[in-house]
Amino acid sequence: MASLYRLFGHELSPYSVKVRAYFRFKGLAHEWIVRGAHTEEEFQKHAKLPLIPLVVTPSGEVLQDSTPIIEVLEAQFSEPSIVPEDPRLAFLSALIEEYADEWVNKPMFHYRWQYPADAEAAAAKLAATMMPDADPATAIAMIRDRMVRRLSFVGSSEATREVIEGSYTRLLELLENLLRDRPYLFGKRPSLADFGLFGQLYECSTDPTPGALLRQKAPSVLAWIERMQSPRVEGAWESFSVLAPALVPLLRDEIGTTFVPWTVANEQALRTGKNEFEVEILGQRFVQAPQKYHAKSLNVLRQRFARSPQAPDLLELLERTSCLGFLQTSAS
Repeated sequence: MASLYRLFGHELSPYSVKVRAYFRFKGLAHEWIVRGAHTEEEFQKHAKLPLIPLVVTPSGEVLQDSTPIIEVLEAQFSEPSIVPEDPRLAFLSALIEEYADEWVNKPMFHYRWQYPADAEAAAAKLAATMMPDADPATAIAMIRDRMVRRLSFVGSSEATREVIEGSYTRLLELLENLLRDRPYLFGKRPSLADFGLFGQLYECSTDPTPGALLRQKAPSVLAWIERMQSPRVEGAWESFSVLAPALVPLLRDEIGTTFVPWTVANEQALRTGKNEFEVEILGQRFVQAPQKYHAKSLNVLRQRFARSPQAPDLLELLERTSCLGFLQTSAS
């Protein structure tokens, strides 16, 4: 029986680096295996889905999908915990992580493949691992062209550029204010929310265009990204009474005004069988094909909310930040 966890991932995968940071935080002995041409056969032997990250446990169990991976391991290795003891904060952490996984991947993917310099750099990194024996110029062009065609999957287009890029710069400003006074989002130790946002923003930090914006607008966020590569406990969680006011701008001005309306429109499109939906976000038109996976993760978030104590102060916070209604809507 192997003594190490084996983590198949890629440096350009936000969900892979999210799980790698979690392994480092937990101190779980693991081998980082870059998915590429030379490891593809072994990856396929284990994979039930064509997705990274993929974890093979020391007992041979195979885990896929970043959030379920973390949830399975968190149940087995509860300390140091990434879940605040206060159930109100625990839910807010899960909400922010869902936003990171399902919305912040849009600016990450958009900047990487809409901008020529970013696309060229990312394609070169992928070509080096996925097509190492091919002519570099040919491999880079093939990968770049294939990924650019996938921009519509996250709703990235010239028509939605302003919404996506506005969301990114707004998020940086909001996080800069939040992280200026604390090492992690919920205090002096990383939460599930930290890992979710880190995965996406780490990737942004390594790409030319969003990375330049990060360095220009958000030095505290940049320092947090560096900290999150090997996060550690530096102290206690902050209290709900302290954190709630600090989290209001992120919840109200970004999550409640971008992610929530998009989520509702996406769900309605899936229910009615539409191939495309349109939603107004901050007065701007956003058009995209519906994302089926998000319906599943939204249902999980709603179940988590239903199980959490319906504390009046949490409900009031969610209501005034426009984040309550979509959580109370039945997913059936």
